[in-house]
Amino acid sequence: MSDYAGDLDPQQAWDMLAADPSAVLVDVRTSAEWQWVGGADLSSLGKRTVGVEWMRSSGEPNGAFVDQLGEAGVGPDTPVLFLCRSGGRSAAAARAATAAGLGPAYNIAGGFEGDPDAEGHRGTVNGWKVDGLAWRQS
Repeated sequence: MSDYAGDLDPQQAWDMLAADPSAVLVDVRTSAEWQWVGGADLSSLGKRTVGVEWMRSSGEPNGAFVDQLGEAGVGPDTPVLFLCRSGGRSAAAARAATAAGLGPAYNIAGGFEGDPDAEGHRGTVNGWKVDGLAWRQS
């Protein structure tokens, strides 16, 4: 048995969000990343992305993470899909949510920007943006 519900690629995540009205997308990147890099745009699905930092911009863990998920409406029967830059923090968040009895919790493998390419650049190999899913930048 996995310590969370499983990994989804970005298109599978989009499809689940589109098909299940109760499914929630939680972006666990930092507020600086949301502002400067952009984020998933679920407006065409009639939804919004919930931002709950896994780590603060200062590098400190967010000790209120699970409480903030609850405040955002994530409960024991809420499918919750976690998104970060490349899939690492979101997998940890999915584990924490599952351990707290929330979810089913999923990790979006590849994240928003994806893995680095041979030159060390993100946004060219995989991830939400590369898959052509809706996003916006402020």
